[in-house]
Amino acid sequence: MNVQYISDNLGNKTAVVIAIEDWEIMKKCYPDIENLEDELPQWQKDIVLSRLNDPQATMDAFEMIDDLEK
Repeated sequence: MNVQYISDNLGNKTAVVIAIEDWEIMKKCYPDIENLEDELPQWQKDIVLSRLNDPQATMDAFEMIDDLEK
């Protein structure tokens, strides 16, 4: 995948550009990818905020995904 980064005047990456062909492949692999801008449900926000407030309470990424899907 050919990726181009767009940076601000301080050199911070602010955007990514990918070829349309790569985008079409990603949409086939991840059909919900275009819905990423949808608002998160409040219960998911609550989980994230509680974990941010307690950095010692970590969990395996797969456990976290299972927990979020419940």
